[in-house]
Amino acid sequence: MKVGTLKEIWRYPVKGMAGEQVAVSSIGANGVLGDRTWALRDVQRKEIQSCKFRPQLLQCGARANEDGATVSVTFPDGAILRSDDRTIHEKLSRLTGHESTLQPLRPDTDIEFYRRYKPAKGTWLDELATTFDREPGEPLPDFTQIPPVLVDHVSVPGTFFLVVPLHFVTTATLHHLQSLNTSGNWDRRRFRPNLVIETAPEFAGLVEQEWVGKKLVIGHVTVDCVGGTPRCGAVTRAQPDFGSDTSILRTIIREADQNVGAYGVTERPGTVQTGDAVYLD
Repeated sequence: MKVGTLKEIWRYPVKGMAGEQVAVSSIGANGVLGDRTWALRDVQRKEIQSCKFRPQLLQCGARANEDGATVSVTFPDGAILRSDDRTIHEKLSRLTGHESTLQPLRPDTDIEFYRRYKPAKGTWLDELATTFDREPGEPLPDFTQIPPVLVDHVSVPGTFFLVVPLHFVTTATLHHLQSLNTSGNWDRRRFRPNLVIETAPEFAGLVEQEWVGKKLVIGHVTVDCVGGTPRCGAVTRAQPDFGSDTSILRTIIREADQNVGAYGVTERPGTVQTGDAVYLD
């Protein structure tokens, strides 16, 4: 059944930073080509960081360079530095307020590189909970469902992904939430999707949640829809083209069971391009 068309393809070369839009991309086991290939690492904590813990990263934009081995970062002051510029580490440290280095992806055998910082038993889970920015009485996601590998590691070793490598959101969901909070800024970039799907007119509401457990066929790619995407405080933060908006999260918690968009796992790799028809299998 056709459910829409592929409106946008996004990749985020540096974990936690604003990304770049592409018209065509291959999608494999690690999602969109060039996605999350670099990350900030806190020197003192010896830990990979994301915009959950370092929201200042969202003020930066990242793009992959043509050499395929480096990325360029645009800072809030307009400066653009390449990842092979030795001054980039100091500038990122000043931005975040923590001594940090920009690091490329490493093999999954380098376990220590992906290790989670745990100063005391249980502390990491308390830290994680605070990033969801809940107000009194608002529910948190079910942390008992965190995969065992992520108890000891910030991301799945060999990747910079917290859960799975693909995330998509539909225009139906964004339009629905906009109708519930008309003054809110529902820019799709708040939700950092890899794929934005323009849903057909007959679809309305939080349609991705109905697709969980099913498959999407887009171009030459098949994606398993494996779960909804619970939202944290990162969706409220300012990015280069828009300001902060805490009302967004209040609406998501109240009206969308904490979820916007859905996670996907690549079942059949291939190539997609904007304008491709999207089918639900």
